[in-house]
Amino acid sequence: MTGPVVVGLDGSPGSVTAAWWAADEAVRRGLPLVLLHSWTTQPLDVPIPQEAASKQRYGQDLLHRMEAELLHRYSDLKPTTELVAEPAAQALLARSRGASLLVLGSRGYGSMASFLLGSISLHVLGLARCPAVTVRAGDPAVETGWGHPAAVDRGEVVVGLSDAGAASDPLLEFAFAAAESYGVGVRVVRALPRHAYLTSPDGEARLEAEERARLTTTLVMWREMFPDVPVVAQVVTESAAPALLSAATRSWLTVVGRRRRPAHMTWRLGPVAHAVLHHAPCPVAVVPHG
Repeated sequence: MTGPVVVGLDGSPGSVTAAWWAADEAVRRGLPLVLLHSWTTQPLDVPIPQEAASKQRYGQDLLHRMEAELLHRYSDLKPTTELVAEPAAQALLARSRGASLLVLGSRGYGSMASFLLGSISLHVLGLARCPAVTVRAGDPAVETGWGHPAAVDRGEVVVGLSDAGAASDPLLEFAFAAAESYGVGVRVVRALPRHAYLTSPDGEARLEAEERARLTTTLVMWREMFPDVPVVAQVVTESAAPALLSAATRSWLTVVGRRRRPAHMTWRLGPVAHAVLHHAPCPVAVVPHG
């Protein structure tokens, strides 16, 4: 990764928490940070006069304040600010082509009202060319842990795989690199579809053994590339969303995937990604693959 970490900032609590998380991530990875604000796309709960000049001044002040706060905390940070007139989703998607990571904020558990993790954010998550992370407002791992997983008892990066083969490599690469930078382990969760083993009495045990063997083979390369990262491989015979949400209770970061789609197509996230994004108690990374 050589491109910047780009965070969408709109002044809402969720976007401020996301900016703190993004700054910590940029410092860990030695990457520049871009604070981006669209003055034409602002949340309904920010009281701003309707005049364009007032919105631009608000956006510029917001960016400068956030930049100053982050530099006070992270002296090694290399931030830049961008005040743009283009719609937020358009601006973020354009920058995803050269970014290492997009970071978005959300209000809290289950909320769909926020500018970030509302329709705009979901559109970005569904079409971004790079991994995108959502961070919840008030997340204690960000606001009190200050980048130290042990401070909030979150000891793993959890990654969910819909397939144990080579298609999972982008997710595993992202998860292992993140875990190495945090100094924690990786928990790889492979949930098996129940319909696949209903044809015979021993189908469940046989399929679980086969998938465990495939997963073990897949992880050999990643164990060798990241020898200091502890790994737990978990094959479960239950639905993927509950399995991931259970594992996420002690996760510093949960990683899910989505298929790459052409930019002209409508964004789409699968039901598992939707469930994890809206209910996981930790930051969630959506990694494009395929």
